[in-house]
Amino acid sequence: MKERKAIKDRFKDKVAIITGGSSGIGRATLEEICKEGAAAVFTGLDDFGHQMVGEMTDAGFNVAYCQGDMANEQFCKDAVALTLEKFGKINYLLNNAFSFVSKGLDASRDDWERVLQVGPMAFALMGTLVAEPMREQGGGSIVNMSSISAFIAQPNRWTYNAAKGAVHTLTKCMALDLARYNIRVNSVSPGWTWTTEVDKAAKGDRATWEPVWGQYHMLERCADPVECAGPVLFLFSDDASFITGADLAIDGGYDSLGPEGLGRTSKFVGSK
Repeated sequence: MKERKAIKDRFKDKVAIITGGSSGIGRATLEEICKEGAAAVFTGLDDFGHQMVGEMTDAGFNVAYCQGDMANEQFCKDAVALTLEKFGKINYLLNNAFSFVSKGLDASRDDWERVLQVGPMAFALMGTLVAEPMREQGGGSIVNMSSISAFIAQPNRWTYNAAKGAVHTLTKCMALDLARYNIRVNSVSPGWTWTTEVDKAAKGDRATWEPVWGQYHMLERCADPVECAGPVLFLFSDDASFITGADLAIDGGYDSLGPEGLGRTSKFVGSK
């Protein structure tokens, strides 16, 4: 697993909300921003987040967990209210929680509603809810989790790709409207990243499946979640103070044509 060197106290006295923070890129971002001094509230669907709070508190981090479904408007309001009650302000928001509904012709209306409600609709609602607290603090930074899937066609993925495409466009519109409050809004677009969902798809066999999915990147591998956390923290930080409405690709040089498009050959061609 990859590791990154934390920048001590870069986010000291800052407060972040990380949705979907109990696993994958969300968890990596949560852990990394806490290492750099921030307090944070994170959300998730299951009980595991409560265990994480205990472990992170023992490690000296200041965190709180809000368990529930981002598709629920009241839950979104509760997560923001908890953050303000516990920490008094909000400096950063990572809209990360998403529904991995990947269907095409077989997608039902319920499938579409689920991926849109947890994805771009919740992203927009959370942005609305944090805008005023951020404005009162003199500004803030929001990062929306998009994907390479927002920009390409992939088989049987109408739902997921369309929802991520909506996130990409939403980011630009949010950035335009929130700029007057000194709130920057950007997105990141990871390539294949070895998250819990990907590990499930591989049935825990990374050695076999990483070459299959990694072949579509110039670096010929998948990312580890922490490699996506670093770019998110960059966009949160003052180093990105003149960046808004942008998308940062974290894709290892993704090429939708696969190895042949990169001038390589592979026994895995066509197996994606």
